[in-house]
Amino acid sequence: MEAERKVSAENEEERRFKRICVFCGSRTGYKSAFSDAALELGKFMVERKIDLVYGGGSLGLMGLISQTVLNGGCHVLGVIPETLLPREVSGETFGEVKRVADMHERKSTMFEHADAFIALPGGYGTMEEVVEVIAWSQLGIHDKPVGLFNVEGYFNSLLRLFDKGVEDGFIQNSASQIVLIADTAQELIKKMEEANKS
Repeated sequence: MEAERKVSAENEEERRFKRICVFCGSRTGYKSAFSDAALELGKFMVERKIDLVYGGGSLGLMGLISQTVLNGGCHVLGVIPETLLPREVSGETFGEVKRVADMHERKSTMFEHADAFIALPGGYGTMEEVVEVIAWSQLGIHDKPVGLFNVEGYFNSLLRLFDKGVEDGFIQNSASQIVLIADTAQELIKKMEEANKS
């Protein structure tokens, strides 16, 4: 019985993430549910002792999740291009901030430091970042889990577009399994950990 518990604990440890990269908005959006979700994800990451890698901004959902994870005692790595400092940072930054030359370096640095990726609601930048890691997974560049925290159905239209891509023959049906979706932080990370184990 003791040996079984030990094996179970080891398996649990194997599939846990050390660092998750979270893509999210530098605004909070119009619904309080978006801010609530950023706080929920941050608190659950702290509970699971998962460090945060993110875009380095102190505004919007970026600021909320980074402050929550840092205040909870986990490491925060923010990666921000010099040109975006005035737009995405206002006042205090949270955790370690790595300044990089451009967006390409930002994304490659975040990718390098993360075990998995989660997108919270956000704008064009968030969409572009998460779609790129999905494409890289499809191309076999990585096998890190990718999750959409689908707060109040925010990503439903994007998911319909993916379905249309499958329907019209531009996306392989098997590739549609890359993206994991949930509307709570706990469910999403659980799904991602299960995917990481397989």
